[in-house]
Amino acid sequence: MSKKKSITKKRSEKKRAAVILLTLAALIAAGITAFSVSPWPAALLIRVSFDRGSDKTAAALAKHVPAGVSSVLNLRYDPEGTDTFLDVYYPSEAEGTRRTYPTIVWVHGGGWLSGNKGQISNYAQILAAAGYTVAAAGYSIAPEAVYPTPLIQINKALAFLAEAGPDLHADPDFLILAGDSAGAHIAAQVACVITSPAYAEELGIVPLIKPSALAGTILYCGTYDTSMVDFSGPMSGFLRTLLWAYMGNKDFLSDPRFAAASVIGYVTPDFPPSFISAGNGDPLAPHSYAFAEKLTGLGVTAETLFFAADFTPPAGHEYQFNLDTGAGQRALEKSLDFLDRLGNENSE
Repeated sequence: MSKKKSITKKRSEKKRAAVILLTLAALIAAGITAFSVSPWPAALLIRVSFDRGSDKTAAALAKHVPAGVSSVLNLRYDPEGTDTFLDVYYPSEAEGTRRTYPTIVWVHGGGWLSGNKGQISNYAQILAAAGYTVAAAGYSIAPEAVYPTPLIQINKALAFLAEAGPDLHADPDFLILAGDSAGAHIAAQVACVITSPAYAEELGIVPLIKPSALAGTILYCGTYDTSMVDFSGPMSGFLRTLLWAYMGNKDFLSDPRFAAASVIGYVTPDFPPSFISAGNGDPLAPHSYAFAEKLTGLGVTAETLFFAADFTPPAGHEYQFNLDTGAGQRALEKSLDFLDRLGNENSE
């Protein structure tokens, strides 16, 4: 190769390298801009990670699902919604009858921006086998939908089940709201909407069932007090992404709706009897401790399952879905005991 061609080749390679570097810089800059002006990029990354873990947890429950459970899947409870479907599970002995059972409406978790009703399927069947109708409720997640959309939708799900009654083996006078993580937060807020006219007015949501129809709540690993969220720690960016996506407002701390999301400040003595639990290895556990204490102080029945700080292996976030552990088995047992006591009180 001649000296002239060699020089030309080197210049061409340098030019190509410069173009690649400029392109990468532009892509990085665009990525940084995208993450700073919209919650979508980070939210979708979080969703993929959360769903992967939730799908794995749900699959591990398959071996614990007993026989004798029937289902009606993908019932649309709100024709105006895009994700408003229910999967309903009930004891197979009810097939061909209009027999009803105490009815649990389970709101899935997922940080308000992931999860789906299918991830609750196996756990719902386990509960149904114990003599309950269990509805796994789908709802619209963020950023596609923002707060308080899920509350409005779950309110409609309750009304749908109450109206369907024996057709779905649901007892319209014995409804239990249940949820895990973000689903527990949504369930607690809906329960507060139903039992507190002032809170319903604050959120602009009209309750669609009467307070006496809401027999109780089961709340696992939820968030109930926004003042307890640490926005200065190592998880700050993650937490801000979740709430930006859910509230639909980057400056959510100054959004008046955000204050009302702190349901602990709005519950009244009319809040239904509740079972509240979180693991000792769950960073959100203080929310559950505080919420249980608040309800007890109001005279509301608040049964709890908490663990000593040195409990091993530590029961982490969503520990209740792991029935391969003693903690998970104990949670299921305690939940069923609570439901049984609710049934006894309801029949008196």
